[in-house]
Amino acid sequence: MAFKIENVEWEKDKHRLKALREHVFVLEWRVPETSEFDSEDSSASHVLIVSDNDEPIATGRLTQQGELGRIAVKRCHRTLDVYRALFAALIDAAKEKHVPMVKVVCNLESVSYHQSIGFKPDGQVFMDAGVPRQRLACPAERFPLPDVTQLH
Repeated sequence: MAFKIENVEWEKDKHRLKALREHVFVLEWRVPETSEFDSEDSSASHVLIVSDNDEPIATGRLTQQGELGRIAVKRCHRTLDVYRALFAALIDAAKEKHVPMVKVVCNLESVSYHQSIGFKPDGQVFMDAGVPRQRLACPAERFPLPDVTQLH
């Protein structure tokens, strides 16, 4: 499947970003809409992946504090190629903005994957809405950026 990676701005593209995040987080995962959107959105760097027919299929953001998050991928597009392309674009944004350390908060089942790509635990496991989570961090320069055109 072919797709295109776009660096987008919240104010200009929030209708596409919000629709995708609402689909994944609010409708599919039942996350309250009030906790899905926050003040970080307006100042964060956003990546949007669209299909070859211009349908938004994945998004993520990088906050000014270096946290990768709000990663939403439509169920039928949850492939390693899409996740790799999304992470590569977000890490590229971190490097362009000279963010020294990137951080993620993830469910415990994805900790080993994040560790395999260079993240290290940052603090203790904590509970978030009844779900055990872990903060992880990694220097942005640790990531060699793959040629994302080769990923799709």
